[in-house]
Amino acid sequence: MKSSNRRTTAGHTPGAGAHAALDTPTPLLGGLTPRQFMRRHWQRKPLLVRQAIPGFAPLLSREALVALAARDDVESRVIEQHPQAADPAGAWTLRHGPFDPNARRGAAALPPRRRPGWTLLVQGVDLHDDAVHALMQRFRFVPDVRLDDVMISWASDGGGVGPHYDSYDVFLLQAQGRRRWRIGRQRDLSLRPDLLCKILQRFEPQHEWVLEPGDMLYLPPRWAHDGVAEGGECMTYSIGFRVPQRGGLAAELVQRLADEWDDDVLYRDAGQPATAQPARVPTALLAFALEGVHRLLADQRALACALGEVMTEPKPRVWFDPPAQAWRPSAVVLDRRTRMAYDDEHVFINGESYRARGRDAALLQRLADERALPAAAVRRASASVQHALQQWHEAGWLHVTDDAD
Repeated sequence: MKSSNRRTTAGHTPGAGAHAALDTPTPLLGGLTPRQFMRRHWQRKPLLVRQAIPGFAPLLSREALVALAARDDVESRVIEQHPQAADPAGAWTLRHGPFDPNARRGAAALPPRRRPGWTLLVQGVDLHDDAVHALMQRFRFVPDVRLDDVMISWASDGGGVGPHYDSYDVFLLQAQGRRRWRIGRQRDLSLRPDLLCKILQRFEPQHEWVLEPGDMLYLPPRWAHDGVAEGGECMTYSIGFRVPQRGGLAAELVQRLADEWDDDVLYRDAGQPATAQPARVPTALLAFALEGVHRLLADQRALACALGEVMTEPKPRVWFDPPAQAWRPSAVVLDRRTRMAYDDEHVFINGESYRARGRDAALLQRLADERALPAAAVRRASASVQHALQQWHEAGWLHVTDDAD
């Protein structure tokens, strides 16, 4: 097995259990099967689920969440509402972390815990906590390349982030306290120009519910919503999804393809006549440029490879820790920060692509789907796969464990 942009001859068929799970009703989706949910609700209409996870409680304490917000490798924000008599909607302020839990004043200080109307939001908590990462795995009936992260918001009484909309799908899972949600499918998505926060100018709710611990609300993109903590402190887990923007994705793919492209053909214009308009760009040069772009994008296999690399690239603030123990051919589990995927012709991990064939490819696809391999499977792997697993272990992308762990 080796890194390559060339065709892979491989095949991995998920077990019967994986297929059966897609047709099994689950409380997480209000008694729907994953197939039914994706067909009826995904990117179509909201779904309120009472007791999606019965007995659910916060996986992190408030103190642990505040500790994450103090780190410079964690994205965090504080949003406060300041009611004003002249403006019922009030004034809103936004500050970005890191925050110092010991500070009493200044930009790095958190508001007093008992002050009403403020929210702390911590992004990407699944990258830093195994239990939160495990929670996100419950939503893998959606392709991994669409899963983004788990954001945790803690709010004091009356806290929220104001009426807004998201460009992505989101599951809003209540973990602590109560939150009143108002949602609406409105056409007017204009924002208040006087605020740094993205708050709608004219919010028109159509539905309203109070969620308690274990309840969950799914919202498709561009559904306006406003959630406010009610009756005390409140904690909500937001499972969000990646939404590639076509222009941005195309730019990334072209750049990645260009970095690997070997074409040293030079522009020639032996037939160029003398010109009285020296500032005009020659049409022959435009044709030359268009031909270059077409040739760059003509290799669909290279384009598919670049797509997998882009979609598994770790986020800028992510880095991996060195292994705590030496490599041995035993059971392995992917690090919670590792992104791994595959298509019919490639295997991708953390922005890199690999070529494999037959059993090697099937084994790596199994690792991507299950995020772990038992010791027996690792020991039966070819020398090239074991070498790759060892390299990934040394990079901190996966960890050696025991089958019982």
